Amino acid sequence: DKFVYKIKKQDEAMCTSVTMDFASGGDFTQYLSSFGWRQQRIGYLYGTFEDDNSVVVHTVYEPPQECTAEGFELMEDPRAEQVERLAEMLGMRRVGWIFAHPPREEGFMFSAEEVMFAAMEQLEAAQGVDKTPFVTIRCTVDPEDGSASVDPFQVSLQCMDMVAEGALGADPDNRSAVMVSPTFTAIKEGKRAETIESQFFLLTIPIKDHTSPILRRHFPMANRIGSTQSTDELKDLLSNPGGKSVTECLSDFHLLLFLMDFQDMFNWTNDMPKICEAVKNPDVELDEGYAMIIKGFAGMEI
Repeated sequence: DKFVYKIKKQDEAMCTSVTMDFASGGDFTQYLSSFGWRQQRIGYLYGTFEDDNSVVVHTVYEPPQECTAEGFELMEDPRAEQVERLAEMLGMRRVGWIFAHPPREEGFMFSAEEVMFAAMEQLEAAQGVDKTPFVTIRCTVDPEDGSASVDPFQVSLQCMDMVAEGALGADPDNRSAVMVSPTFTAIKEGKRAETIESQFFLLTIPIKDHTSPILRRHFPMANRIGSTQSTDELKDLLSNPGGKSVTECLSDFHLLLFLMDFQDMFNWTNDMPKICEAVKNPDVELDEGYAMIIKGFAGMEI
């Protein structure tokens, strides 16, 4: 019966491990710490799915959002298509999402909303209820010593199925549980369950750090309070390269995204793919013409 679910724990995750760009992860947790970890925040992870079902993360993009201590709401993003196009030009795709939250009581890992968001993202990545390495990284802070923890998870295939069918919702009385919709029946350990603890659906994944060989983090992030992307920032970066080539200076997801805002100068069909090719491939030199255009655009004397 498609309306009856026998709730069972999944033995192993679909993703074998996550390798996270150290600078991007550090930048995300540092921004949260500037708010004293008093509110939530999310970001999308871009990188690659590897043949062994592991995930390599090169960068984080934080969409426009309104956040409180207990949740987040995504706003319409005028750059949504641009972000996906840029990732594609760099040979990347959305491989996961990251969220941060204030400290919670022991055992409260994910809220119902976070479980359902993770399931929706996995469903989109897998194009249905199917295996995918798509990952969810949860960050929070230890109230005792102020250290940040960064832990990757996935939700089970059963959770994906239940969310796809509309069988789960938030429990107003318990944020760490999901409520089973009255249209459905959930049997857990032989008994009918009206709610299910969210961690029952969670699968843990090992995490490693790396430094992205393709992208760096030195340009202001989009959609952050007190952070503006401007030609002045670009000029600063190019005027003080600190021994970096023009291509190395441009090797920042957020800087490339900023260039894409000016389609009349940096066309998405011809110019941006060539600039991205030089960024992702050390054997390809950036055309001198582009270096001149970008310097001129930044207001530098050429």
